[in-house]
Amino acid sequence: MAVMRVATTLSYDVDGPAEVAFQVAVAGPVTSELLTVTLDGAAVEVTALDGTHLVSVGSGRLVLAYTADLPGRREPPAPPSALDRLVALRPSRYCPSDRLAGYATDRFGTLAGVHAVRAIEAHVHRHVTYTPGASGPTTDAADTLLAGQGVCRDYAHLVAALCRAVDVPARVAAVYAPGLDPMDFHLVTETLLDGTWWVWDATRLAARGSLARIATGRDAADVAFATVLAGRLDPVFQQITATTAGDLPSDDHTALVALPG
Repeated sequence: MAVMRVATTLSYDVDGPAEVAFQVAVAGPVTSELLTVTLDGAAVEVTALDGTHLVSVGSGRLVLAYTADLPGRREPPAPPSALDRLVALRPSRYCPSDRLAGYATDRFGTLAGVHAVRAIEAHVHRHVTYTPGASGPTTDAADTLLAGQGVCRDYAHLVAALCRAVDVPARVAAVYAPGLDPMDFHLVTETLLDGTWWVWDATRLAARGSLARIATGRDAADVAFATVLAGRLDPVFQQITATTAGDLPSDDHTALVALPG
């Protein structure tokens, strides 16, 4: 029985030949799923690459539509490998943990494990104000710390960077988030503690127990819902929905919660 439904519609005006990679499909089991891509109403061939859908098109109006129903029981995240841990400790484009080492060590260096992560998540929640439009495609975690404002990707990047700075492996996950307002794609942080990836949302705008994973990576560069590889795409329309049967689970944002998939 499906207990969650997600849907995405993305529309672009394409100027000249273009190639774009989309990451909008749910990772993990679904009870039903449909993805279509059209250019001026005609079907476009899609190449599926492990959760990424690659399309090459000419000029026109490009429309991607995706829907999926999810079962009530979903699998936990895959066990981490040694390489997963190593990558999740390194600085990355939007999570320059090396630049934040002094700040993080001074405030959280005496804490360990989940106590450090809880303190970091709470610190980011208190010190960053959710402000649509406050950040751009080049904003990294250090910028967010200085500005004190941002959107979900900025919160996720700052939590991940501060965790890495105190030797807690951290990564980000793009998700569908029922109850999110305004509804959109959402970015959260995962930390590796005692062999399990646990999910954190410093915006506290979504119940972690209801999230559906789309993609996982070092930072937003790895999990963008649309990456233009060649050509030019101008956004026209975007709509994301995520609904569940029944009430959303309660979430005090301190308990350990694992994100399925």
